[in-house]
Amino acid sequence: MDLDILVEDDRWTSCELEALAGRAVAETLAFLEVDGEAVEVSLLACDDARIVVLNGEFREKPQPTNVLSWPAEDLSADAAGDHPKPAKAGPDGVIALGDIAIAYDTCAREAAEMGKPIETHVTHLIVHGVLHLLGFDHIDDADAALMQGFETKILGKMGLDDPYREK
Repeated sequence: MDLDILVEDDRWTSCELEALAGRAVAETLAFLEVDGEAVEVSLLACDDARIVVLNGEFREKPQPTNVLSWPAEDLSADAAGDHPKPAKAGPDGVIALGDIAIAYDTCAREAAEMGKPIETHVTHLIVHGVLHLLGFDHIDDADAALMQGFETKILGKMGLDDPYREK
């Protein structure tokens, strides 16, 4: 796996982002039986100011958010609730999945509000972002149920609680 991490905000170093992201990406790929050795993913670890710009530019929502993703290829399912199309390697043998950006300020605030360690919340958001790169979405109820079910199972395999369970 080629995980390229660009850290723009030094606060990310406090949560050992490289190891955490590597494990989250690897576990997600393994769960979906994607050849992790062939995969390329880029991760931008930024702050709210940067993600506001990105969210405004790409989603026309100039406000902070926790995670954004840009799939290299549209793998979305043909029908709501169906599995996305499989990621395929290019002629060079590489499965270029795309890019993820994650904002420290929003992640830290959300983790504190939920009473979770930031590492737990960030792991969930990276799994979430990788699933987006693989064509999963949560626009309608059927897609959301599929995606959230996979998130819960992947995080469970990592020893983390269901992030959607009400406490």
